Amino acid sequence: MGKGHSLLSNLKWAVSIGVVSFFIAVFMSVISETILRHASIAIAFCVLVVIILIGVLFDAVGIAVAASTEKAFHSMAANRVKGAGTAVKVVRNASAVSSICNDVIGDICGIISGAASAIIIAQIAVTYDIKDATIMSISLSGIVAALTIGGKALGKEFGIKKSDLIVFEFAKLLYLIESVSGIELLKIKKNARKKKG
Repeated sequence: MGKGHSLLSNLKWAVSIGVVSFFIAVFMSVISETILRHASIAIAFCVLVVIILIGVLFDAVGIAVAASTEKAFHSMAANRVKGAGTAVKVVRNASAVSSICNDVIGDICGIISGAASAIIIAQIAVTYDIKDATIMSISLSGIVAALTIGGKALGKEFGIKKSDLIVFEFAKLLYLIESVSGIELLKIKKNARKKKG
């Protein structure tokens, strides 16, 4: 019964995250393509860099959440420090939060950055009447890959070393969103993660 329930829970989570990913991907794609198709080449490059940075940033957050523990936030939560209680919820929901940050947002940014690169190459080819943009396309793909992989490598290092700080800053953002929207994004889980020390 336990295994069946666990399998069902995992299936529900997979379906839920798939649906969420679909809507986030569509939303981000529409926004980025709308901006890119009506922007200058310079602005389009800036948008591409922002997309890459968003992916790198959320990858670092996902790593930090997985590496952090509750212990650092309990005394802060007891003293009613804004965001500390949310930080505890983030750590207790580490698996889901990390999955959303790394697998959903991170991967979507990677896909969209590829599409954005194609739009930029097309704009350059039309603007400068370039018949064969193959070399340029390969070069830009290489640059995007280098920035993404290099950025995520640095982000992972920073995420592990400064996990508590990153989680707290992320939790403050979630706390602000919850306060403004009135929607509780994360629930407190009864099973606390093992603490350090």
